[in-house]
Amino acid sequence: MQPVLPIIILALPLAMFLFLGLLGNKMSHRLAGILGTLGMGTTMVLSYIVAFTYFFSGNPDFIDADTHTRLQYVVFNQDWLAFTDFLVIRLGFLLDPISALLLVVITTISFMVHLYSNGYMRDHHGVWETGFQRFYAFLSLFSFSMLGLVVATNIFQMYIFWELVGASSFLLIGFYYTKPSAVSASKKAFIVTRFADLGFLIGILILSFYTGTFNFTDFTSTAVSTDVYQISAGTAEGIKAIFANSAVPVFMGASVLTWALVLIFMGGMGKSAMMPLHIWLPDAMEGPTPVSALIHAATMVVAGVYLVARLFPLYMMEQAALDIVTIVGAITALYAAIVACTQIDIKRVLAFSTISQIAFMMVSLGVADVDFHHGLGYMASMFHLFTHAMFKALLFLCAGALIHAIGSNDYTEMHGLRKYMPVTHITFLIGCLAIAGIIPFAGFFSKDEILTAVGGYSTFWYIWMSLVAGLTAFYMFRLYYLIFWWKEHTVREGHHAPHDQPWTMTVPLVILAAVSCVAGFVPMGDLVTWNGHSSVENVSFWTNFKALDWGVASISLAVAIVAILLATIMYKKENPLPARMKNAMPNLWRWAHHRFYWDELYLFITHKIIFNSICRPIAWFDRHIIDGTMDSFAWMANKASYAIRGLQSGSIQMYVWVYLIGALLLGAVTVVCILI
Repeated sequence: MQPVLPIIILALPLAMFLFLGLLGNKMSHRLAGILGTLGMGTTMVLSYIVAFTYFFSGNPDFIDADTHTRLQYVVFNQDWLAFTDFLVIRLGFLLDPISALLLVVITTISFMVHLYSNGYMRDHHGVWETGFQRFYAFLSLFSFSMLGLVVATNIFQMYIFWELVGASSFLLIGFYYTKPSAVSASKKAFIVTRFADLGFLIGILILSFYTGTFNFTDFTSTAVSTDVYQISAGTAEGIKAIFANSAVPVFMGASVLTWALVLIFMGGMGKSAMMPLHIWLPDAMEGPTPVSALIHAATMVVAGVYLVARLFPLYMMEQAALDIVTIVGAITALYAAIVACTQIDIKRVLAFSTISQIAFMMVSLGVADVDFHHGLGYMASMFHLFTHAMFKALLFLCAGALIHAIGSNDYTEMHGLRKYMPVTHITFLIGCLAIAGIIPFAGFFSKDEILTAVGGYSTFWYIWMSLVAGLTAFYMFRLYYLIFWWKEHTVREGHHAPHDQPWTMTVPLVILAAVSCVAGFVPMGDLVTWNGHSSVENVSFWTNFKALDWGVASISLAVAIVAILLATIMYKKENPLPARMKNAMPNLWRWAHHRFYWDELYLFITHKIIFNSICRPIAWFDRHIIDGTMDSFAWMANKASYAIRGLQSGSIQMYVWVYLIGALLLGAVTVVCILI
């Protein structure tokens, strides 16, 4: 493949960011929106061409003719920084099954958000949001950063774009910079993910120090060579040999490789909002709703999942690291699902739903035993990443349409909207059916693959994740009924009756709803596997039906239906059942409603312990000891200068007397020295 298309895929969003950022204020809002949307639309088309060429062209550069393995293909790779002959940082474009898949996901969602924002970012009177051009510039920067992250040829390039993604999210979350809550949310997201990224960086340095490489192809397909060990075997054997060497230290009973992978996973925990680094994501809803759809539903939050998937051959070597991924993911999934059942802000319900679903993907990677269905968990995780991106973006954009119509995020001000907003109602229902895992919608197939993988690993985790799946169906249909049913909608005085939004907002809803209906038929098992071994000749869109474990599928479907029926009984019509349930478990409801007080815990640790007990004494020492010492030197210099200032009086007579006295003293000293 010629590097022209891949270069344009990266260069076009960057060019749009620079163009709109520098010249956006000199053009109309409409023109800025059109240019931004066309730029991302072009990027999407080119990404589709590259991805489809990789998957379906049969190009020998992409497929091993003997083993029918999809290969990692480096389109281009330019040297940037060279530390040693082996340790070189390059900037390039890597094409393989998961990067090609993410190209499709990122550009599809980003284009839908660009199109949707042309309608969302202006009010009912057609008045555009202040800073609209800046908003589109930031969207382009974020898209460029995510694309650079997923096609990185080495882990250091990924880290560079990883930080750019963090900066982009900071700018987008804090878009309403005159609003204190938005500023606080953007700072919170930036600071929390910075702590996580410190672990990521340390893990990168440890891994590269012992392996002597940053390159993903070295980690996953070719031989590893270092200036300490010369390894000629394949990567797995080479890295095992390096970390099994007696010269490589063991810390607290764990190998250096385990520590490196856990620290790298720490970076993924931050970006993907895994506990205990999850606290930034619900507050990030302060940004415009299209930002929530782009960053916090489909792209940025899956960066952690993508990171573990990218380094999966290394994680396979250290079961302890995979166990940590599984445990963190499972706890996060259940926690977020419980909290989502008690929230009243529509965007926060979807935010906690996102946390839970991303954790689902993490668990799938953690249980991906290569001896069980050829690493089914890996494929299932990538499959759910793909389907979830579509229906969660749909749900967030539907939420944006509701907020745009009602003027509030609170579902208690909605109710009965199915009659007023039929298109939003149907598309939101499709999104709910998809995330609940109802056949034949997209979530059914990907969730079933995950549960099959988890069931093959552990019965305990299977029951745990089935409970999470049931809670997901319950809280999503709770939200659906409270918004569109429950009771008749009352139009507030001075407000217009709600209605479906203009075509720029409605078309993305319809497209994403259609994709959510059919995405489950994408033969992911024939396209994406952990080692590239998959069907490259007989790709069938009926593969997923044939591969279903109908025992697992029947159970998961039954759990989802029961949860939906329970939500229907409780929330379709106004009744006292929800209040009775709340009163039956008041402590659990209160703790869940307050997110189990994680924010309060962080505030206690930072304000009471770190600020008061550590920072205040340090600040006192700095002000009184260090500053006091420097101030004393300044005081003494000032006093001395006042004492001798008469020597510089400007009087010639005084200067002559001083000169004469000095000369006489010098002469006297000379005579004394001679006599002695």
